Amino acid sequence: MSTVRDAVFEILRRYELTTIFCNPGSTEVSLLTGLPDDLRFVLALHEGSVIGMATGWAIGREAPALAVLHTTAGLGNAVGAIATARANRVPLVIIVGQQDRRHLALEPFLAGRLGGLAGDYPVWVDQPVRAQDVPGAVARAFHEAGTFRGPALVIVPMDDWGALFEDGETLAAPGRVLRPVAVADSDLAPLVSLLAGARSPAVVAGAGASWESLVALAERLGCPVFQESFGARAGFPQDHPRYAGVLPADRARLREALAGHDVVLAVGAPVFRQYPYAPGPLVEPGTVVAVVTDDPAEAHRSAADMACLAAPSAVCARLATLLPARTPTTTRASGLVELPELPAEGRPLRAAHVLHELAQRLPADTVLIEETPSSRPDLHRLIPARTPLGFLSAAMGGLGFAVPAAVGLRMALPHRPVVAVVGDGSALYGVHALWSAAHYHVGALFVVLANGRYAVMDRLADKQGGKAPWPAFTEVDMRALARSLGCPARRVDDHDELTSALEEILPTLSTREEPLLLDVTVTVDPDFQP
Repeated sequence: MSTVRDAVFEILRRYELTTIFCNPGSTEVSLLTGLPDDLRFVLALHEGSVIGMATGWAIGREAPALAVLHTTAGLGNAVGAIATARANRVPLVIIVGQQDRRHLALEPFLAGRLGGLAGDYPVWVDQPVRAQDVPGAVARAFHEAGTFRGPALVIVPMDDWGALFEDGETLAAPGRVLRPVAVADSDLAPLVSLLAGARSPAVVAGAGASWESLVALAERLGCPVFQESFGARAGFPQDHPRYAGVLPADRARLREALAGHDVVLAVGAPVFRQYPYAPGPLVEPGTVVAVVTDDPAEAHRSAADMACLAAPSAVCARLATLLPARTPTTTRASGLVELPELPAEGRPLRAAHVLHELAQRLPADTVLIEETPSSRPDLHRLIPARTPLGFLSAAMGGLGFAVPAAVGLRMALPHRPVVAVVGDGSALYGVHALWSAAHYHVGALFVVLANGRYAVMDRLADKQGGKAPWPAFTEVDMRALARSLGCPARRVDDHDELTSALEEILPTLSTREEPLLLDVTVTVDPDFQP
């Protein structure tokens, strides 16, 4: 007869959840001590980094990742990262420790009211009634995470791991779940009719789009393809002739961008994510909007005239066959990029200078993670995504994603170049992950654009017409912080130092086993507007 712990380990092996991202506490010791050799433990120094690294691992492997958190404090510290994983639709299995079941009624020290602590961000939460139900709950969490693409939580009292588990106990979860994605032509008839009759269609690509099928559809329609605002990843190759840029995030400019298109098809993207509130409609009167998504919530909240709830890859592939070919319309010349002038001698670098030099040298298969709000427009303009992982970001908008996600991605994709471009304010939220990068020999590059302030917040305060109460934080030394965590780092203060560092580092990105942080001093772009 085995234990619940033994049975869970078998579940982890079955579903290839054999890498455990964790910051342990006392309620997890009975699970983690003496792990079998085929289970790999990865330590992060903060729970936000635990979930961030697991998120990167899951994205890189295109499969659920496993994280273990410590009761109330651990889960509480990780909620922001869990929200990001949900918004990015990344499957995670999260085991949360709990005090000993035998005296939970007395609410002992470290007992947690855990069921609702992460709010609605998990796709599924379970607190097994019996210890023997834990293995089945972990198996179900794997399926729930993959089906609804988000974090699934299982809360496990510390004494459950040693409980006896009889062979043949019901797991209450299938070994495999088959999800056919084919769509019937008859079901697509309304979309076919809408697009075939369009005078000037346009497509909006989101993180849920499939590149191959969407390219085929865009070429069939001969129409422009916009990238959704604030997407978790690029939904379309941004060096393609049909690519028309990132949609604006306010209604007036959104209407202007889509003006002249009588049909707009959003694929794997909501209709439409905005940032500042502005009155008025999303599109001009007479424009019909349709959305294709496999996310029911995304379909139901979209302000669309028609929603097709199905796999975008299957829908687009079939539409590309059913629709008549059209003569291509003129698309904005996305290849004509205005490059920044080099800074005069003695003048500081701007973020655009750094991004331009990166763009000239990054390998085409680079995984690029962005978390630099005040420089995001320049990044979109200067570094087009040439692979589906060529642009990744936190769709939730919270900070602390990029640094740990880059670590997890590089661990999952050890032979691909991985670069995180982050602001110094953003990097401080996930700086703990640099220790994990160094300890586990993760050869990612972290490019920190350091302006010593929250530039977006400063500009928003200016627009509000009042004085911001928050100070700059120019004393922060990212190079010193990285080195204190065991991560090699360099300071870059001028253009020559920048180009020299990039010329040396970028050719080695796919083979590096040592992380590196570039602390690049930049000034705030005077033309930047959030």
